[in-house]
Amino acid sequence: MRTSSNPAFRNLPQGAAGAPYAGVNQPLGGQPGHGPPQAPSGSADRPMTVDDVVMKTGASLGATLLVGVITAVWAQSQVAAGSTGAVFGAMIVGMLVGLVLALIITFKQMASAPMTLAYSAVEGVFLGAITGVFEMIYPGIALQAILGTAAVFVVMLVVYKTGAVKVTPKFRKWMMGALGGVLVLMLANLVLGLFGVNTGLRDGGPIAIIFSIVVIGVAAFSFLLDFDMADQAIRQGAPAKFAWFVAFGLMVTLVWLYLEILRLLSYLQSE
Repeated sequence: MRTSSNPAFRNLPQGAAGAPYAGVNQPLGGQPGHGPPQAPSGSADRPMTVDDVVMKTGASLGATLLVGVITAVWAQSQVAAGSTGAVFGAMIVGMLVGLVLALIITFKQMASAPMTLAYSAVEGVFLGAITGVFEMIYPGIALQAILGTAAVFVVMLVVYKTGAVKVTPKFRKWMMGALGGVLVLMLANLVLGLFGVNTGLRDGGPIAIIFSIVVIGVAAFSFLLDFDMADQAIRQGAPAKFAWFVAFGLMVTLVWLYLEILRLLSYLQSE
């Protein structure tokens, strides 16, 4: 099984070569001393298809959009009334709960509708609160960010399907290095910021704009690895319910991409 820059997809269960795909909720590599895990039997565990991935991802995205729009409208009303504390509280709660759910789904491999939809809804609260505030400051930025995210996703899907960019071992290594570099810079900027040091990566200046463009590029090309990983899961006969795990992985990248595009647009509009 190939690796992915997406932390959710890096922990995909793997079966032995030519063997049935690993059970969705079984530990990676099976139980000690019992060999690789086998796919559970039963009609409910039919092989996953592309339609399964599309449907589950669509449902997850729909949950995020629905909750996000409701939260954004609420956030705008709160900001207009001068009650920003509740909005920032919603951001923090959404971010922390989303992080906890993401860690549980990733490392426990809880591929189920409740877990994936719960994560999507919580991210809707987080993104909606942030978007509501940004929309008050920069009218129209929310629609621009949504359209930008959708455009990048579609373009990368076309790039993958046409084979314009091949997902090779060298490409995967390059992407892993790029992702690691971006994460290190983000963490360093956060830590230094706590001590009052401005690195220029997030202050809206020229360096910040360039950095955001680079991050958007890394997030966009991460989709290629995610698509390839989903393809491999389908070819290896992953059970249908595993599509919820694939949907979760795609949502992780979509959320990251949307936030970075929103940030870049705010830089450009402030200029």
